[in-house]
Amino acid sequence: MARAVLAVVLGTFTLRLATGVTGAMLVFYYARFPDFGAPPVQAWEVGVLGALFYAAELVGSPLFGVLSDRVGHRRIMLVGPGFGLVAVVITAFTTNLPVISFTRLLEGGSTAASVPSILGFIAFATAADELARGKAVARFEAATLAGLMAGFVVAGPLFQALGPWAFLANAVLYLVSFSIYRFGVPKHAEPKPAAHAHGDNAGLRRYVAILRGSHVWLLAPTWIAINATLGLYTSQTLFQLVRKPDPAFVDQQLMGGFAPVQVSAGLGVAGLLFFLGLFYWGGRFKDMPRTSIILRGIAGGAVLLIAGAAINHAGGAGVPVTLVLVAAAAGGLFVLAGATPAAIGLLADMTEAYPDDRGAIMGLYSVFLGLGQIIGSIAGGFAAQVAGLDGIFVASFILLAIAVLPIRRLRLYEHHVGAGPVDVDADTDAGATPSAHA
Repeated sequence: MARAVLAVVLGTFTLRLATGVTGAMLVFYYARFPDFGAPPVQAWEVGVLGALFYAAELVGSPLFGVLSDRVGHRRIMLVGPGFGLVAVVITAFTTNLPVISFTRLLEGGSTAASVPSILGFIAFATAADELARGKAVARFEAATLAGLMAGFVVAGPLFQALGPWAFLANAVLYLVSFSIYRFGVPKHAEPKPAAHAHGDNAGLRRYVAILRGSHVWLLAPTWIAINATLGLYTSQTLFQLVRKPDPAFVDQQLMGGFAPVQVSAGLGVAGLLFFLGLFYWGGRFKDMPRTSIILRGIAGGAVLLIAGAAINHAGGAGVPVTLVLVAAAAGGLFVLAGATPAAIGLLADMTEAYPDDRGAIMGLYSVFLGLGQIIGSIAGGFAAQVAGLDGIFVASFILLAIAVLPIRRLRLYEHHVGAGPVDVDADTDAGATPSAHA
């Protein structure tokens, strides 16, 4: 089982690597659209295109999560790389924004298929082993981050060397990911698909029943707000760093003019710090409540934002002050990293009450991530349009403040999640609302 989990994590890394390469190269592609005979792309258009990716993930994840419980997690894992491959091949041959919008939907569908099936498999494989669960979800999140960050690092030089043809080169990564899932995860390693004999709509009815009866909605506001904050620092912030400097924001020293290679190098360092934080906090599951880790992560995010805003206006502050601010930002990022595996761990704990529906429950990870990233992408686009990077910092503070609000109530119920299996079919048939305390 341990080897199968490692294979799933490796497949996650290669799939996220391909996704990261695509996402970052698209930003560089947008910035150079006029060089390829296309009109300039506006900041709000970048925000909308980013939101499309997460909209597809949001809508598709519950469906693929239920489907993975029905036909097997391993089968649905294979769908993700296929969608991604088709998307990058199309992207290589177009500067048409409606067509690119379609490819972003395909890429979102790729994530929607892979994440619930992968996390459902991990939840099954780590049942009744808290330390193994902490390590597994940390590795999953680390593989996700490492893949995305490595993709951002590789994307700059790759696009600079090949231009749009780099999207075709990226198709190879999707093939590698498909092969890992196909040959690295044995059929016998996953649970037998659940058989619920209640007709074609049984999966949907069970899903609604689970949502009514679990504590998942206590986690939702915090997880959505954290993901919205992180969403502000993907495509929109990258676009602000590499675009032509805007005369309206000359007082912001981080606004525009950076080369793709410079941005990739900076993201590589930041990704390494976040990666180390994931492993550290993932190893604290046995001796620290998940909510405590999340709360510390939010505080770390606040420190990161304060330091980042100061750096943006510290042009004449001198090297020592700048180094102190960079160190504070690095420390905040390291602590912020703990929030993500802790939230996934809480969600995995909730699946213990619904062992036949792990894919459906873990699909909510992508729903929360998708909602957060949509909010972050759109809010970031308009905030950057009005106030540049300062607008993004302010929007981030607001989102982190929202993330703190439900923590106290979630902490009160944390010990109840995963309290025991629930017979959703029996409760639904009886017309009752199922309880996670059964």
